[in-house]
Amino acid sequence: MIIVEFEPAHAAAFRSLNEAWIEKYFVLEAKDREVLNHPEGQIIAKGGQIFMALKDGTPVGCAALMRMSDGGFEVAKMTVAETQRGSGLGRRLMQRCIDAGAEAGATRLYLETSSHLAPALALYRAMGFRDLPPADTPYARADVFMERPY
Repeated sequence: MIIVEFEPAHAAAFRSLNEAWIEKYFVLEAKDREVLNHPEGQIIAKGGQIFMALKDGTPVGCAALMRMSDGGFEVAKMTVAETQRGSGLGRRLMQRCIDAGAEAGATRLYLETSSHLAPALALYRAMGFRDLPPADTPYARADVFMERPY
């Protein structure tokens, strides 16, 4: 399994991997559609990055870093295919985000998630994220806010 930087050919897989987990637990929201339908314009063109995990050339996971105005990056649209859950791939994707943030001189990584996603919360806390007070968000599902300072 390898983690590579996003290429235009990955756009459909980035969208479908994220739609799968969002629709399993929640509802696809307007902000999701905006980002998933235009990842290059909404993430990469604005100074962010997307990482794709490939197993035998097939996308099985992804994570995005969205540049924030405060010098940080938001970790977003991170998921691992059901067949790869428990394999350590989520940890590898998050570590790639942490490394990329450091390389870019980020002041912090930030994320919004849901209290219903216990395995994800455990991973984030294990990787140095700490809870923040509630914040304004475009996502109805987001009720946990976290950051990892550098």
